[in-house]
Amino acid sequence: MRQFRMLVLSDHAAHSSENSIYALLQELRKHARCAGIDVASRSIPKNLLFFSQQQRTLYVSPVDEGFSFRPDGYFFKNRLRLASLREYDVILLRLPPPVPDPFWQFLTRIYPERHIINQPSGIRETSNKLFLLQVPHLCPPIRHCRNAADILEFKDRFPIVLKPPQNYGGKGILKVEGERVWSGNQPQPLNRFLKDYEKAPAEYLGMKFMKNVDQGDKRIIVLDGRILGASIRLPAKGAWMCNVAQGGDAIPSEADPDELKIADTLTPLLAAKGVIFYGFDTLVGDDGRRTLSEINTMSVGGLVQIANFTGKPLVKEAANLIWEYVKNTMYGRPIFVAQ
Repeated sequence: MRQFRMLVLSDHAAHSSENSIYALLQELRKHARCAGIDVASRSIPKNLLFFSQQQRTLYVSPVDEGFSFRPDGYFFKNRLRLASLREYDVILLRLPPPVPDPFWQFLTRIYPERHIINQPSGIRETSNKLFLLQVPHLCPPIRHCRNAADILEFKDRFPIVLKPPQNYGGKGILKVEGERVWSGNQPQPLNRFLKDYEKAPAEYLGMKFMKNVDQGDKRIIVLDGRILGASIRLPAKGAWMCNVAQGGDAIPSEADPDELKIADTLTPLLAAKGVIFYGFDTLVGDDGRRTLSEINTMSVGGLVQIANFTGKPLVKEAANLIWEYVKNTMYGRPIFVAQ
C-alpha cells in the first residue's frame, strides 16, 4: 500500500481546546496511508521568514500520539527541525484568516498547487464574500454595493446586512434598517454612517436581512462531496448575529432537502477550483426555507463539536476521505514538479 507524507500549515496562536485540528491530525496519523505528518505554525518565530515569503524552508514538528492542545503551543515548538516542502506528498492547509495574497502566490510557486488541500487559488476566490454573486439563486437577494448610492438603493427595498468581502468571524458586518445602522448591537444614524463612509468608502456584499435569524445559522460541513454533519448556531439573547465568535451557541442539526440541493450545486463548482473541504451556512428565509448565506473554504471548524453532539466517528470519517482523496488524485502521478 502506498503511503504519503503530509505537512500541515497552521497557526497555534489562534487555537483553543475546541479546535478540530488536534483530533483530525490524530486520525490522519493513525491511517494506513500515513507515512508521517509534520506541522508548521505561522506563530513560531523561526518561521517568520517562510510566512513572509523570504525563505523556502521552514521549521516543523512531528505529529505523534501525544499531539494535543496546550495553551503554550508546546507541540508546535517541540522537536523542531528545518524541512523542505519537497519532503512532503501533500500539504493540508489549516491557516486561519487573514492570509495575504502574496503568501498564497509564494506557496504555489514553490510547491505544486494540485497537491494542496484546499488549493490556494480556490481559497483566494471563494473566501471572498463576493463569490456568492456566482450563485445568487441559492442566496437571499444580494447585491455588490460599490458606493453609497448602491447601499441606499438596496436598503430602500428591505433591511439589509453589509459584509466586507474579506471579513471573517462576523467582523465588520453591519445591519441597515430604515435610518439606522447597527454594528453589533450599537446603532447609529444612517446619515452619520454615510458621512464616515464618504471619508473611507469600501465595497460590501449586500444581503437582505433575514428576519428569522432567531431560528439560527446552520453550518454544514462537506468533504469530497460528502456531508459530514451540521450544527445550528443560535444568536445570543438580543443579538442579530449567530456567529459563535460573537456570543452565539451551537446545537446539533442535519441538512434538510434544500440544503442538500445547495451542497449538490456547490460541491462540483468548488471542486473545479481545487476546494474539497468546505462549510456553508444557511438562514431561514421569509418563506420558511433555508437559503445560503456564507461559504467557508479556508479553515473549516466545528467538526469535533458536531461529532460530540451526534456520537458519530465523523473525524475518523474525515481522515479516511482525505487520504482517499490523496490516493485517488495523486497516485501514479509525480508528487513534486520543479518550478
